[in-house]
Amino acid sequence: MLVELHIRDFAIIDEVTLRLEPGLNVLTGETGAGKSILVDAVAVLVGGRADVEMIRAGAERALIEGLFHVDEPLLVWLSPILESHGLLDEGPLGELVLSREIRQGGRHIARVNGRLVPLHVLKEIGQILVDIHGQTEHLSLLRAREQLELLDRYAGVGELRAALAERVARWRAVRREIERLRQDEREKARRVDLLRFQIEEIEAARLREGEEEALLQERNRLANAEQLAHLADALYRALYEGEDEAPSALDRLSEGVRAMQALARIDPVFQSYLETMEGLIAQVEDLARMVRAYREGIEFNPRRLAQVEERLDLIRRLQRKYGDTIPEILAYAEQAKRELETLLRAEERLEELEATAEQLLREIGEIGMRLSRQRREAAERLAREVEAQLTDLRMAGARFEVALERTPDEEGAYADGARWAFDATGLDRATFLIAPNIGEGLRPLARIASGGETSRLMLALKVALAQADPVPTLIFDEIDQGIGGRVGAVVGEKLWRLARHHQVLCVTHLPQLASFGDIHFKVEKRVIGERTVARVVRVEGEERVAELAQMLGGTGRAAVQSAREILDYVARVKTGETPRTPSRRRST
Repeated sequence: MLVELHIRDFAIIDEVTLRLEPGLNVLTGETGAGKSILVDAVAVLVGGRADVEMIRAGAERALIEGLFHVDEPLLVWLSPILESHGLLDEGPLGELVLSREIRQGGRHIARVNGRLVPLHVLKEIGQILVDIHGQTEHLSLLRAREQLELLDRYAGVGELRAALAERVARWRAVRREIERLRQDEREKARRVDLLRFQIEEIEAARLREGEEEALLQERNRLANAEQLAHLADALYRALYEGEDEAPSALDRLSEGVRAMQALARIDPVFQSYLETMEGLIAQVEDLARMVRAYREGIEFNPRRLAQVEERLDLIRRLQRKYGDTIPEILAYAEQAKRELETLLRAEERLEELEATAEQLLREIGEIGMRLSRQRREAAERLAREVEAQLTDLRMAGARFEVALERTPDEEGAYADGARWAFDATGLDRATFLIAPNIGEGLRPLARIASGGETSRLMLALKVALAQADPVPTLIFDEIDQGIGGRVGAVVGEKLWRLARHHQVLCVTHLPQLASFGDIHFKVEKRVIGERTVARVVRVEGEERVAELAQMLGGTGRAAVQSAREILDYVARVKTGETPRTPSRRRST
């Protein structure tokens, strides 16, 4: 749950720290005092849209921070996300700190436990921690796709939907390959001819790995044969034959050996060095023989040089077409062979793919029907729950229904002896239907005109759906819009009962609703230093009575007495005593 909310320089708020508790937290205050701004701040904190216009005038940045307590069940939901982004070991166990900073210039910063994260990570975590219900959310509840999502969440069919979505993804991949294989026959024929030419051209070259390096070395020797022969001859003479009166290296070493032998006979210390000298003579002889063989093997062969150049030119041409190295050229040939084989056996492959697609359509239909059955069962439960909620909200004659429909499709999934259109959500389309008054026919939710009826219906839906919602913190922003004081106590009781399973934060203008709050905050505007700022104070005891009296429309004894009676009524409801009808004197 949200334990503490800190806001600085956001809209008209200069700095506010709000310490929330379990149960029903209510915020009241005059219109424009900043109640909904607090909700807007939480929405930004959990990844909602942020704009520089939200920064308080004269400030460089706005900061919103939230401290959340995370219990063990919730950690199960959060752990995969935290672990995938390296956040699991950050911060104290059981606590999570989210922060969002809005800066002039449009650069915004998101953090989780002090670490910078992309906005989508903050949003993904925020969706698990907080669910915000406001007037603007009505628009999403009116969309058919959102209605199906809500029904599925209520039905708890996440695993079944995931299994169906996986089959649909595989079916789409198979269909893409089928379409690729069914491309224009002339294009396929051109591709076959090109691949055959490329394969034959590479194979005819008979390339060998390492061949290019060997040819470059051979070309270098052939192109420099005369110079190599001259240098090798000079080296051989220096090592072995000598030149004119200059002795060879071998002759000088032999003289050295004889001198060292004489030394060794006199002083044995030279005996070990004598062996070294004799070894040098052997090495020089070996080197001389190698140089002589190299000299005799040098070939002055212009014809071979031309052949080497021609071979290297062939390799260069192939490299320009197929790869920078011989291994890359050979790899290209293997890939071309595989593609050619695929094209040549396209009909066989098409048959395999079409059989796979058919099997997947049957699996999609089978899973889709199981999903439909569970949805219909859940739809009946949801209808009963919503109608019960509506009865409590003084709409006893209202009827609610979830219509599930399928669309025939000649190429769709096989189910129930027919073929049906489908997508990753299944075979069904859901529509929430409502008949607000006795005698009226069921109509789509989007066509309900009365603001009060819409608000009550939305509240009934929210209460029914929220009871199956794992999100720990629920925020209701003036969900009582269009609801009078007569129904306010009922709404308050529903939210209070909902707060047994969730932390609930509610912005309200109804004293009958506010009186059910376990914690009551008052939001007020003050002028400090010629600037308007918002302040949030917790009201208890007589301060709370005074706030409720003011919400009832006055500060006199009658209003105060009405406020006390409302609180007395709420106390009876909370303790389980048989409630009596609260006084509605001066109620709105």
